[in-house]
Amino acid sequence: MGLSNLGIFHTVIGIVAIITAIISFLRYGKINLAHISGKIYFYGTSITSLTALGISKHGGFNPGHVFSIFIVFLILVSFYLYSQKKGNNISRFFENFCLSFSFFLSLVPTVNETFTRIPVGHPWAKDITDPLIGKTLLTLLIVFVVGSIYQFIKQRKINKSVNK
Repeated sequence: MGLSNLGIFHTVIGIVAIITAIISFLRYGKINLAHISGKIYFYGTSITSLTALGISKHGGFNPGHVFSIFIVFLILVSFYLYSQKKGNNISRFFENFCLSFSFFLSLVPTVNETFTRIPVGHPWAKDITDPLIGKTLLTLLIVFVVGSIYQFIKQRKINKSVNK
């Protein structure tokens, strides 16, 4: 596999962040920063995105680094909205979307790296242009869109019930 110490650390923290995001989605229908799973996702994703800037399989600045910077931006915006705009209002829609979009974007390099490395010696995909990666990312995009619509509807119901 050929991972550096930074790469191993990055991978472990990233897996923890992904698992806690899924737990938060299942429990609350969103990545909920008010609960420990959401907080672990926030900090884990921050660390993973920042450590990704020090990793380069192909040398130099690449699209994965752009993803990392954008993910950091999304989670910082969501944290700001969470901390500054209490209550159930329009900012919750943007907070939910930013966190979900950061999760989706995190999965793009995760799928690419996983499918081109595992199983060791005979990976599922030859490179990032492999159709398996494209189909997997398309499926994840559909799940993201459906999940975002679900979160929007759920948040709208919450906002209406609280604002009566």
